[in-house]
Amino acid sequence: MAAAPKINTDPSYRDIDRSVLRVMQPAGRAYWAWIGFCFTLVGIAAALWMRQVYTGLGVTGLRQPVMWAIYITNFVFWVGIAHSGTLISAILFLFRTKWRTAVYRAAETMTIFAVATAGLFPLFHLGRVWFFYWLLPYPNERYLQPDFRSPLVWDAFAVSTYLTISALFWTMGLIPDIANAREAAIGWRKKFYTVLAMGWQGTDRQWRHYSMAYLLMAGLATPLVLSVHSVVSWDFAMAQLPGWHSTLFAPYFVAGAIFSGVAMVITLLVPMRKLLGIEDLLTEWHFDNLAKVILLTSLVVSYSYVTESFMTWYAGDPIEQMTFHMRYFGPWGPLFWTMVTCNCLIPLLLFSPRIRVNLSALWIISIFINIGMWLERFVIIAGSLRVNFEPSQWGPYRPSITEIMITVGSFAWFLGLFSLFSRFLPIFSMTELKEGVLWLRKALKMDRARAA
Repeated sequence: MAAAPKINTDPSYRDIDRSVLRVMQPAGRAYWAWIGFCFTLVGIAAALWMRQVYTGLGVTGLRQPVMWAIYITNFVFWVGIAHSGTLISAILFLFRTKWRTAVYRAAETMTIFAVATAGLFPLFHLGRVWFFYWLLPYPNERYLQPDFRSPLVWDAFAVSTYLTISALFWTMGLIPDIANAREAAIGWRKKFYTVLAMGWQGTDRQWRHYSMAYLLMAGLATPLVLSVHSVVSWDFAMAQLPGWHSTLFAPYFVAGAIFSGVAMVITLLVPMRKLLGIEDLLTEWHFDNLAKVILLTSLVVSYSYVTESFMTWYAGDPIEQMTFHMRYFGPWGPLFWTMVTCNCLIPLLLFSPRIRVNLSALWIISIFINIGMWLERFVIIAGSLRVNFEPSQWGPYRPSITEIMITVGSFAWFLGLFSLFSRFLPIFSMTELKEGVLWLRKALKMDRARAA
């Protein structure tokens, strides 16, 4: 039998503090090389975008009729990624779910950076980006207001509201942990944490006000899971284009957002657990529960695919049926069937308890899900625009190197910011890990028994 890993199965409060603070210690060369690599890609993407601003959208592959493609695909994808943070931190907090304590801070952090990434893509898509503020209702000398009936204006309100509430909720949860890190820090870090802790001393009065405010923020953030991605789906459902005009889109997009978001949490946490040596904080029990959420949402997404196809057949609209036939068997048919494989078939492996606690297999599955969910948005957006009511208006779409590198740069931007946060601020909540320490001890003992 293989030797069991040397993990403390009975951690104390001090052990939890020590494990979290160890992650925040100064990093080595490999870490800074990774950060440099990420932001080098960001710099390349920024240079190509500046070229696009100077030259015009002609440097992209956007042509009639496909005027929404990779940029809008990335926007929908990153907004979807952001949803798992609110699900795990707010909804599961209201239900007092025990396994969320070790993963919710990473999920919340991912939410902030994913929304910040998503908000860039409408700007990338604008030809005259310096007029982006026209989307917002502001007092002006011309007495002009944006068209409040436009789903694009709804997007501006939904995403800005989501970012504001998520940032407040995330910041509030950080305060006790930053104060804890302040006591152990020295030099500039101590001054930095002192400012961010905002005078937190951990008194009884502060804890009572904190608990009430955190509960109210969780209740306020919960409706955003349903509302924000529903609004994003209306960008498409409000149009008359075949393949978009469907009342199914709101719940379908919400389920897909949670599905892709939880998959991204696993994609980030599995390598982080190994590289940072935090097996005593993130157990197989936590990943088992995340995998169950993925399995549930995968079944919902699969049901949505079947329902969408059935309703197209049942309605008998020849244009709609032609659009779906082209989606299944046209030039981008391989992308559609790859999407189905990644989102519907591969997650079925998670019915096996052994797969759910096999972190290598779980990480690979999460990668396939991320690929599949990106392809789903691309097939819906570009695939539906490629064909419309008039065959004379059909046209191909080929992404340019500008679009591809800006997409790569967005992933590098997200990963770079997440990596920086994990080294300078608590990526795990010491406060909530201590509250759930009994469950953590049970999970560590189960991991130890399984390894033996």
